[in-house]
Amino acid sequence: MTQLHGQQLVSKLDADGTLTVELAGFDVPAPTGTQVVIRVEAAPINPSDLGLLFGPADIEGATFTPGKIVARMPEPAVRAMQARHGMAMPVGNEGAGTVVAAGEAPEAQALMGKRVTCFPGGMYATHAVADARMCMELGDEISAEQGASAFVNPLTALSFTETMRYHGHKALVHTAAASNLGQMLVKICQADGIPLVNIVRSEAQVAILKGIGAEHVVDSSKDSFLADLAIAIDATKATMAFDAIGGGKLVSQILTVMEQVSNSGAAYSRYGSNAPKHAFVYGALDLSPTVLTRNFGFVWDVSGWLLTPWLGKLGAEIAAKMRSRVLAELTTTFASSYKAHVTLEQALTREAATDYNARRTGEKYLITPNG
Repeated sequence: MTQLHGQQLVSKLDADGTLTVELAGFDVPAPTGTQVVIRVEAAPINPSDLGLLFGPADIEGATFTPGKIVARMPEPAVRAMQARHGMAMPVGNEGAGTVVAAGEAPEAQALMGKRVTCFPGGMYATHAVADARMCMELGDEISAEQGASAFVNPLTALSFTETMRYHGHKALVHTAAASNLGQMLVKICQADGIPLVNIVRSEAQVAILKGIGAEHVVDSSKDSFLADLAIAIDATKATMAFDAIGGGKLVSQILTVMEQVSNSGAAYSRYGSNAPKHAFVYGALDLSPTVLTRNFGFVWDVSGWLLTPWLGKLGAEIAAKMRSRVLAELTTTFASSYKAHVTLEQALTREAATDYNARRTGEKYLITPNG
Protein backbone atom coordinates (compact mmCIF):
# COMPACT_ATOMS: atom_id res chain seq x y z
CA MET A 1 0.00 0.00 0.00
CA THR A 2 1.11 3.60 -0.59
CA GLN A 3 2.50 5.13 2.60
CA LEU A 4 -0.26 7.04 4.38
CA HIS A 5 0.54 10.08 6.48
CA GLY A 6 -1.95 11.00 9.17
CA GLN A 7 -2.54 13.23 12.15
CA GLN A 8 -3.47 12.21 15.66
CA LEU A 9 -4.07 13.77 19.07
CA VAL A 10 -1.41 12.77 21.61
CA SER A 11 -1.11 13.50 25.33
CA LYS A 12 2.33 13.75 26.97
CA LEU A 13 3.08 14.25 30.66
CA ASP A 14 6.59 15.31 31.61
CA ALA A 15 8.22 14.68 34.98
CA ASP A 16 8.03 18.41 35.84
CA GLY A 17 4.21 18.29 35.66
CA THR A 18 3.82 19.80 32.19
CA LEU A 19 0.98 18.22 30.23
CA THR A 20 1.09 18.75 26.48
CA VAL A 21 -1.83 17.73 24.30
CA GLU A 22 -1.21 18.37 20.64
CA LEU A 23 -1.97 17.41 17.07
CA ALA A 24 0.98 15.42 15.71
CA GLY A 25 1.78 13.90 12.34
CA PHE A 26 2.55 10.20 11.99
CA ASP A 27 3.15 7.54 9.37
CA VAL A 28 0.26 5.08 9.28
CA PRO A 29 1.66 1.53 9.66
CA ALA A 30 0.98 -0.89 6.82
CA PRO A 31 -1.48 -3.54 8.05
CA THR A 32 -0.41 -7.16 8.30
CA GLY A 33 -2.30 -10.36 9.10
CA THR A 34 -5.72 -9.53 10.55
CA GLN A 35 -5.01 -5.79 10.84
CA VAL A 36 -7.00 -3.14 8.99
CA VAL A 37 -6.41 0.59 8.53
CA ILE A 38 -9.50 2.70 9.15
CA ARG A 39 -10.07 6.20 7.84
CA VAL A 40 -11.71 7.56 11.00
CA GLU A 41 -14.94 9.47 10.43
CA ALA A 42 -16.31 9.83 13.97
CA ALA A 43 -15.01 9.24 17.51
CA PRO A 44 -16.79 10.24 20.75
CA ILE A 45 -15.18 11.93 23.74
CA ASN A 46 -16.02 9.72 26.72
CA PRO A 47 -15.02 10.33 30.36
CA SER A 48 -12.58 7.43 30.04
CA ASP A 49 -10.88 9.29 27.18
CA LEU A 50 -10.62 12.46 29.24
CA GLY A 51 -8.69 10.54 31.89
CA LEU A 52 -5.82 10.05 29.44
CA LEU A 53 -6.31 13.25 27.47
CA PHE A 54 -6.27 15.68 30.42
CA GLY A 55 -6.74 13.81 33.71
CA PRO A 56 -6.92 16.26 36.62
CA ALA A 57 -4.78 18.88 34.85
CA ASP A 58 -5.80 22.54 35.09
CA ILE A 59 -7.38 23.04 31.67
CA GLU A 60 -9.07 26.32 32.65
CA GLY A 61 -5.61 27.80 33.30
CA ALA A 62 -3.90 26.14 30.33
CA THR A 63 -2.14 27.84 27.44
CA PHE A 64 -3.85 27.35 24.08
CA THR A 65 -2.13 27.77 20.73
CA PRO A 66 -3.31 26.34 17.38
CA GLY A 67 -3.06 22.56 17.59
CA LYS A 68 -1.67 22.50 21.14
CA ILE A 69 -2.69 22.76 24.79
CA VAL A 70 -0.12 23.08 27.58
CA ALA A 71 -1.35 22.67 31.15
CA ARG A 72 -0.11 21.92 34.65
CA MET A 73 -0.76 18.57 36.31
CA PRO A 74 -1.15 18.46 40.13
CA GLU A 75 1.89 16.99 41.87
CA PRO A 76 0.07 13.93 43.32
CA ALA A 77 -1.09 13.01 39.81
CA VAL A 78 2.42 13.53 38.42
CA ARG A 79 3.76 11.01 40.93
CA ALA A 80 0.93 8.56 40.31
CA MET A 81 1.50 8.70 36.54
CA GLN A 82 5.27 8.27 36.64
CA ALA A 83 5.11 5.35 34.21
CA ARG A 84 3.85 7.61 31.41
CA HIS A 85 6.38 10.44 31.82
CA GLY A 86 7.72 11.58 28.47
CA MET A 87 5.43 9.34 26.42
CA ALA A 88 3.30 10.91 23.67
CA MET A 89 0.22 8.70 24.01
CA PRO A 90 -2.47 8.54 21.29
CA VAL A 91 -5.99 9.13 22.63
CA GLY A 92 -9.49 7.98 21.73
CA ASN A 93 -10.83 4.57 22.71
CA GLU A 94 -13.52 4.00 20.10
CA GLY A 95 -14.91 5.25 16.84
CA ALA A 96 -16.11 4.41 13.34
CA GLY A 97 -14.84 4.80 9.82
CA THR A 98 -14.08 3.11 6.53
CA VAL A 99 -11.45 0.41 6.02
CA VAL A 100 -8.94 1.66 3.43
CA ALA A 101 -6.23 -0.99 3.76
CA ALA A 102 -6.12 -4.54 5.06
CA GLY A 103 -3.69 -7.28 5.94
CA GLU A 104 -3.55 -10.54 4.06
CA ALA A 105 -5.80 -12.52 6.42
CA PRO A 106 -9.30 -13.32 5.07
CA GLU A 107 -10.95 -11.59 8.06
CA ALA A 108 -9.15 -8.36 7.15
CA GLN A 109 -9.68 -8.59 3.40
CA ALA A 110 -13.40 -9.11 3.95
CA LEU A 111 -13.66 -5.63 5.47
CA MET A 112 -11.99 -3.68 2.65
CA GLY A 113 -14.12 -0.68 1.76
CA LYS A 114 -16.59 -1.42 4.58
CA ARG A 115 -17.68 0.98 7.32
CA VAL A 116 -16.83 -0.47 10.72
CA THR A 117 -16.90 0.48 14.37
CA CYS A 118 -14.10 -0.56 16.70
CA PHE A 119 -12.40 -0.06 20.07
CA PRO A 120 -8.63 -0.14 19.41
CA GLY A 121 -7.47 3.10 21.04
CA GLY A 122 -5.84 5.96 19.15
CA MET A 123 -9.09 6.91 17.38
CA TYR A 124 -8.63 10.68 17.66
CA ALA A 125 -6.73 10.47 14.40
CA THR A 126 -7.26 10.66 10.68
CA HIS A 127 -6.37 6.95 10.48
CA ALA A 128 -6.22 4.12 12.99
CA VAL A 129 -5.09 0.49 12.95
CA ALA A 130 -7.38 -2.19 14.40
CA ASP A 131 -7.71 -5.94 14.46
CA ALA A 132 -10.43 -7.01 12.02
CA ARG A 133 -11.66 -9.62 14.51
CA MET A 134 -12.48 -6.83 16.97
CA CYS A 135 -14.35 -4.68 14.43
CA MET A 136 -18.09 -4.69 13.93
CA GLU A 137 -19.24 -4.07 10.36
CA LEU A 138 -21.96 -1.43 10.06
CA GLY A 139 -24.77 -1.81 7.59
CA ASP A 140 -25.19 0.65 4.73
CA GLU A 141 -28.02 2.32 6.64
CA ILE A 142 -25.82 3.07 9.68
CA SER A 143 -23.70 6.24 9.56
CA ALA A 144 -20.31 6.62 11.18
CA GLU A 145 -21.85 9.00 13.71
CA GLN A 146 -24.46 6.40 14.66
CA GLY A 147 -21.83 3.70 14.95
CA ALA A 148 -19.10 5.68 16.68
CA SER A 149 -20.27 4.96 20.24
CA ALA A 150 -21.07 1.27 19.76
CA PHE A 151 -18.62 -0.06 22.33
CA VAL A 152 -17.96 1.86 25.54
CA ASN A 153 -21.45 2.95 26.61
CA PRO A 154 -23.53 0.09 25.17
CA LEU A 155 -21.25 -2.69 26.42
CA THR A 156 -20.86 -0.94 29.77
CA ALA A 157 -24.63 -0.69 30.25
CA LEU A 158 -25.15 -4.31 29.23
CA SER A 159 -22.27 -5.42 31.46
CA PHE A 160 -23.91 -3.72 34.44
CA THR A 161 -26.87 -6.06 34.18
CA GLU A 162 -24.60 -9.06 33.58
CA THR A 163 -22.49 -8.10 36.60
CA MET A 164 -25.69 -7.90 38.63
CA ARG A 165 -26.61 -11.45 37.60
CA TYR A 166 -23.03 -12.66 38.19
CA HIS A 167 -23.25 -11.54 41.83
CA GLY A 168 -26.80 -12.77 42.33
CA HIS A 169 -28.53 -9.39 42.71
CA LYS A 170 -31.95 -8.56 41.26
CA ALA A 171 -32.16 -4.76 40.92
CA LEU A 172 -29.85 -1.79 40.39
CA VAL A 173 -29.17 1.81 41.39
CA HIS A 174 -27.38 4.03 38.85
CA THR A 175 -25.99 7.54 39.35
CA ALA A 176 -25.54 10.29 36.75
CA ALA A 177 -28.39 8.42 35.15
CA ALA A 178 -29.43 11.00 32.54
CA SER A 179 -26.24 10.44 30.55
CA ASN A 180 -26.21 8.62 27.22
CA LEU A 181 -25.14 5.49 29.10
CA GLY A 182 -27.84 6.01 31.70
CA GLN A 183 -30.56 6.30 29.10
CA MET A 184 -29.34 3.08 27.49
CA LEU A 185 -29.51 1.35 30.87
CA VAL A 186 -33.09 2.53 31.36
CA LYS A 187 -34.09 0.96 28.04
CA ILE A 188 -32.20 -2.29 28.74
CA CYS A 189 -33.82 -2.66 32.15
CA GLN A 190 -37.26 -1.95 30.72
CA ALA A 191 -36.79 -4.62 28.06
CA ASP A 192 -35.28 -7.18 30.45
CA GLY A 193 -37.62 -6.57 33.40
CA ILE A 194 -34.90 -5.35 35.78
CA PRO A 195 -35.99 -2.87 38.50
CA LEU A 196 -33.81 0.25 38.29
CA VAL A 197 -33.38 3.32 40.51
CA ASN A 198 -32.01 6.32 38.59
CA ILE A 199 -30.23 9.11 40.50
CA VAL A 200 -29.93 12.45 38.69
CA ARG A 201 -28.95 15.99 39.68
CA SER A 202 -31.72 18.25 38.40
CA GLU A 203 -35.44 18.42 37.66
CA ALA A 204 -34.61 18.71 33.95
CA GLN A 205 -32.81 15.37 34.10
CA VAL A 206 -35.79 13.84 35.88
CA ALA A 207 -37.93 14.94 32.94
CA ILE A 208 -35.50 13.40 30.43
CA LEU A 209 -35.68 9.97 32.05
CA LYS A 210 -39.41 10.11 32.75
CA GLY A 211 -39.81 10.96 29.08
CA ILE A 212 -38.29 7.62 28.04
CA GLY A 213 -40.34 5.66 30.54
CA ALA A 214 -38.12 5.42 33.62
CA GLU A 215 -40.21 4.58 36.68
CA HIS A 216 -37.93 5.40 39.61
CA VAL A 217 -36.02 8.68 39.19
CA VAL A 218 -34.59 10.50 42.23
CA ASP A 219 -33.16 14.03 42.22
CA SER A 220 -30.10 14.31 44.48
CA SER A 221 -30.36 18.13 44.52
CA LYS A 222 -33.67 18.07 46.43
CA ASP A 223 -33.97 18.28 50.22
CA SER A 224 -36.10 15.14 50.11
CA PHE A 225 -33.42 13.14 48.27
CA LEU A 226 -32.73 10.53 50.95
CA ALA A 227 -36.41 9.99 51.68
CA ASP A 228 -37.16 9.71 47.95
CA LEU A 229 -34.25 7.30 47.52
CA ALA A 230 -35.56 5.12 50.35
CA ILE A 231 -38.98 4.90 48.69
CA ALA A 232 -37.40 3.89 45.36
CA ILE A 233 -35.05 1.32 46.89
CA ASP A 234 -37.89 -0.13 48.96
CA ALA A 235 -40.00 -0.46 45.81
CA THR A 236 -37.24 -2.13 43.76
CA LYS A 237 -35.31 -3.94 46.52
CA ALA A 238 -32.11 -2.81 44.76
CA THR A 239 -28.92 -3.99 46.49
CA MET A 240 -26.31 -3.19 43.82
CA ALA A 241 -25.26 0.29 42.66
CA PHE A 242 -23.11 1.59 39.83
CA ASP A 243 -21.68 5.03 40.56
CA ALA A 244 -20.31 7.37 37.89
CA ILE A 245 -19.56 10.22 40.32
CA GLY A 246 -16.75 8.68 42.36
CA GLY A 247 -16.01 11.45 44.84
CA GLY A 248 -18.09 12.67 47.74
CA LYS A 249 -20.62 10.89 49.92
CA LEU A 250 -23.16 9.60 47.41
CA VAL A 251 -21.99 5.96 47.50
CA SER A 252 -22.18 6.03 51.29
CA GLN A 253 -25.68 7.47 51.17
CA ILE A 254 -26.86 4.76 48.77
CA LEU A 255 -25.47 1.97 50.97
CA THR A 256 -26.97 3.57 54.06
CA VAL A 257 -30.42 3.73 52.51
CA MET A 258 -30.11 0.13 51.28
CA GLU A 259 -29.32 -0.90 54.87
CA GLN A 260 -32.23 1.10 56.27
CA VAL A 261 -34.63 -0.57 53.85
CA SER A 262 -33.21 -4.03 54.64
CA ASN A 263 -33.56 -3.40 58.38
CA SER A 264 -37.15 -2.19 58.17
CA GLY A 265 -39.24 -4.52 60.32
CA ALA A 266 -36.27 -6.82 61.08
CA ALA A 267 -35.05 -7.78 64.54
CA TYR A 268 -32.24 -5.61 65.90
CA SER A 269 -28.66 -6.77 65.32
CA ARG A 270 -25.61 -4.76 66.29
CA TYR A 271 -23.98 -6.05 63.09
CA GLY A 272 -26.69 -4.73 60.83
CA SER A 273 -28.70 -6.66 58.26
CA ASN A 274 -27.55 -9.76 56.42
CA ALA A 275 -28.59 -8.29 53.07
CA PRO A 276 -25.57 -8.03 50.71
CA LYS A 277 -24.96 -4.51 49.43
CA HIS A 278 -22.46 -3.81 46.64
CA ALA A 279 -21.48 -0.47 45.13
CA PHE A 280 -19.25 -0.33 42.06
CA VAL A 281 -17.47 2.97 41.32
CA TYR A 282 -16.92 3.10 37.56
CA GLY A 283 -16.47 6.83 36.95
CA ALA A 284 -14.82 9.95 38.32
CA LEU A 285 -17.04 12.92 37.53
CA ASP A 286 -16.04 14.14 41.00
CA LEU A 287 -12.27 13.79 41.56
CA SER A 288 -12.47 14.35 45.33
CA PRO A 289 -12.09 11.42 47.78
CA THR A 290 -14.88 8.88 48.12
CA VAL A 291 -16.24 9.36 51.66
CA LEU A 292 -17.77 6.36 53.44
CA THR A 293 -19.60 6.86 56.73
CA ARG A 294 -19.91 3.31 57.98
CA ASN A 295 -23.45 3.14 59.24
CA PHE A 296 -24.60 0.42 56.84
CA GLY A 297 -23.73 -2.71 58.77
CA PHE A 298 -21.00 -5.19 57.87
CA VAL A 299 -22.36 -6.97 54.80
CA TRP A 300 -21.24 -4.57 52.10
CA ASP A 301 -18.64 -4.08 49.42
CA VAL A 302 -17.32 -1.05 47.53
CA SER A 303 -15.03 -1.67 44.59
CA GLY A 304 -13.95 -0.29 41.26
CA TRP A 305 -15.38 -1.45 37.94
CA LEU A 306 -13.78 -1.36 34.48
CA LEU A 307 -15.32 -2.61 31.26
CA THR A 308 -12.47 -4.62 29.75
CA PRO A 309 -11.69 -6.78 32.83
CA TRP A 310 -15.39 -7.46 33.31
CA LEU A 311 -15.83 -8.51 29.70
CA GLY A 312 -13.07 -11.03 30.30
CA LYS A 313 -14.71 -12.24 33.50
CA LEU A 314 -18.12 -12.61 31.85
CA GLY A 315 -16.62 -14.71 29.06
CA ALA A 316 -16.56 -14.80 25.27
CA GLU A 317 -20.07 -16.21 24.84
CA ILE A 318 -21.79 -13.46 26.84
CA ALA A 319 -19.58 -10.79 25.23
CA ALA A 320 -20.54 -12.03 21.75
CA LYS A 321 -24.24 -11.93 22.64
CA MET A 322 -23.89 -8.37 23.92
CA ARG A 323 -22.11 -7.23 20.73
CA SER A 324 -24.86 -8.79 18.60
CA ARG A 325 -27.52 -7.02 20.63
CA VAL A 326 -25.73 -3.69 20.25
CA LEU A 327 -25.61 -4.03 16.46
CA ALA A 328 -29.27 -5.01 16.30
CA GLU A 329 -30.37 -2.05 18.45
CA LEU A 330 -27.79 0.55 17.47
CA THR A 331 -30.32 3.17 16.38
CA THR A 332 -32.82 2.49 19.18
CA THR A 333 -31.69 1.23 22.59
CA PHE A 334 -28.05 2.18 22.01
CA ALA A 335 -28.44 5.42 20.08
CA SER A 336 -26.16 8.26 21.22
CA SER A 337 -26.64 12.01 20.92
CA TYR A 338 -23.99 14.71 20.79
CA LYS A 339 -23.89 18.34 21.81
CA ALA A 340 -21.28 19.29 19.21
CA HIS A 341 -19.07 17.98 16.41
CA VAL A 342 -15.44 19.15 16.28
CA THR A 343 -12.45 18.47 14.08
CA LEU A 344 -9.10 17.44 15.56
CA GLU A 345 -7.96 21.07 15.47
CA GLN A 346 -11.19 22.38 17.01
CA ALA A 347 -10.95 19.86 19.84
CA LEU A 348 -7.85 21.72 21.04
CA THR A 349 -9.43 25.18 21.20
CA ARG A 350 -10.16 26.75 24.58
CA GLU A 351 -13.89 26.99 23.90
CA ALA A 352 -14.27 23.30 23.06
CA ALA A 353 -11.79 21.79 25.51
CA THR A 354 -13.10 23.59 28.59
CA ASP A 355 -16.65 22.69 27.59
CA TYR A 356 -16.27 18.95 27.02
CA ASN A 357 -13.83 18.60 29.92
CA ALA A 358 -16.58 19.88 32.25
CA ARG A 359 -18.13 16.39 31.82
CA ARG A 360 -21.68 17.62 32.08
CA THR A 361 -24.34 14.97 31.73
CA GLY A 362 -25.89 14.82 28.26
CA GLU A 363 -23.27 17.08 26.61
CA LYS A 364 -21.03 14.59 24.81
CA TYR A 365 -18.76 15.78 22.00
CA LEU A 366 -17.99 13.92 18.78
CA ILE A 367 -14.66 14.31 16.97
CA THR A 368 -14.76 14.09 13.17
CA PRO A 369 -11.06 13.71 12.30
CA ASN A 370 -11.48 13.98 8.54
CA GLY A 371 -13.89 16.91 8.63
